[in-house]
Amino acid sequence: MEKKIRLGIIGLGNMGTAHAKNILEGKCPEIVITAVADRNEDRLNWAKENLPGVTCFTDPIELMDSGLVDGCLISVPHYDHPTYSIACMQRGLHVMCEKPAGVYTRQVREMIAESEKHPEVVFGMMFNQRTNHIYRKMRELVQSGDYGQIRRTNWIITDWYRPQCYYDSGDWRATWSGEGGGVLLNQCPHQLDLWQWICGMPVKVQAHLQFGKWHDIEVEDDVTTYVEYANGATGVFVTTTGDARGTNRFEIQMDKAKIVAEGNDLKVIEFDVSEPEFSKTNEQPFGNLTSHNLEIVTDGKNEQHVGVLNAWAGAILRGEPLVAAGAEGINGLTLSNAMHLSAFLGKAVELPFDEDLYYEELMKRVATSRRKTNVKAVVADTSASYAGNQ
Repeated sequence: MEKKIRLGIIGLGNMGTAHAKNILEGKCPEIVITAVADRNEDRLNWAKENLPGVTCFTDPIELMDSGLVDGCLISVPHYDHPTYSIACMQRGLHVMCEKPAGVYTRQVREMIAESEKHPEVVFGMMFNQRTNHIYRKMRELVQSGDYGQIRRTNWIITDWYRPQCYYDSGDWRATWSGEGGGVLLNQCPHQLDLWQWICGMPVKVQAHLQFGKWHDIEVEDDVTTYVEYANGATGVFVTTTGDARGTNRFEIQMDKAKIVAEGNDLKVIEFDVSEPEFSKTNEQPFGNLTSHNLEIVTDGKNEQHVGVLNAWAGAILRGEPLVAAGAEGINGLTLSNAMHLSAFLGKAVELPFDEDLYYEELMKRVATSRRKTNVKAVVADTSASYAGNQ
């Protein structure tokens, strides 16, 4: 019989349930769900009705110690992602962690350090947007060297519209103590990961965040961020959950091309000569580069969550590459933490930033959060109920 990964799902909220359904439908043929854990009775009842033969737990640690699983998918509120990932690693269990890797980088560094102690554990991040053929092609084009250096990046990602009832659906949502942030921590981890995966990390961040601008919430729901890169390039990242019929447009201006992803379309305008060369040799004051549109061919694949899980299974069973290694989860989180810190302090933040200072500033806000969670308990356990995650 072909070997399968015995999977435990910790957290049966929106995403945990979606993963379970994908596996149940046979989309991950090398994975079988053998156990689930959630503290919400309704979600466990759903599991008992829909996941035949699966053992249910209210305590994730009991699941890990049961001997029923080879690895776990962590899909609980954000603060607990490192907590349960580390607990799995310490038991030699493979880990697939939902985004974001955690709420603050200091916590995620501990998770990465623990993973390095257990080389036998395959640790992956659920960065499913890296499977999208549009973004994979963008990365290939940018990193090929054919178009010179990045000069400017602009991403406006405002098609996250959420009405007030979305935030009212769970007391942990959009609170400093329950979620650790707003649109940057909930909706945008994929885009922040893609931004740095394709373009690299900036060296300076200046962010303007507005907290509860469009909704009755305490965290950010409107963001405009300016960044600088080591080569002098600049970038802007704009996001919100308040724009009805919003936009998703990602532009990268390079020495010899302009690359634009919008919706499901990828466009490359290739210059006939690089801009630095044209500027030095052109003798017409209002001259401009000639260019042509490239016909971009991709493989068309966009396997999303299923692709990430299948790659994880392949890594465990045959040593195949992951879509995203767990250690890479800190990069996008570094960007969101830096944006928050810049807004908290009202000034630009250089990377690497003071992670202890960020933690202190975050905990000030946790202490006055609407969700009256004990500040010390935030790091240890914010998962009184997992249902509704993501």
